[in-house]
Amino acid sequence: MRLFVGVPLPAAVIAELSAITLDLRSSGQQLRWSAHDSWHITLQFLGNTVQEQYECTVAQLRRLRLPPIPIRLEGLGFFDRSGVFSACVRVTPELLLLQERVTAATQLCGYVPETRSFQPHITLARSKGKGLRELKAKVPHQPKFTRFVAKEFLLYESFLGSEGSRYEVRERFPLDSPQVHE
Repeated sequence: MRLFVGVPLPAAVIAELSAITLDLRSSGQQLRWSAHDSWHITLQFLGNTVQEQYECTVAQLRRLRLPPIPIRLEGLGFFDRSGVFSACVRVTPELLLLQERVTAATQLCGYVPETRSFQPHITLARSKGKGLRELKAKVPHQPKFTRFVAKEFLLYESFLGSEGSRYEVRERFPLDSPQVHE
């Protein structure tokens, strides 16, 4: 199993991102656009996982008690080195705490935390060659997005394919605690 932990998006945000990407797509671009149903905010990529790690991960994530998290998208951006076009997500103390707690919980199951800083985003497209440079020229403004409150985070399984990755939800974890517990 190839797993990651992420925050799902509400229908209103998916609709806004869909309208933006529809306007930006063109047949000549060297981009692979992400499917709308795959959009999420990654909290931690876990990678290949054996059954024992999966069971440990689910048990540890079920122990997390956090309140719902306000989420705010800040605009569109690019990760040039990795060839990614994305919607940027504001790093709030609440979102950072969730990411840190998820990482600490999964570390108990043998996963190694990333050393780079947390940069939450929603991957909209990946570049093949010069497609990202062409796309940058087409992004005329920074749109305003609907703010939302995340009431859960998910454990996803990723399936690699020739058309890109496909994701299935394996487990759901509610964010419903009135206060943060250690």
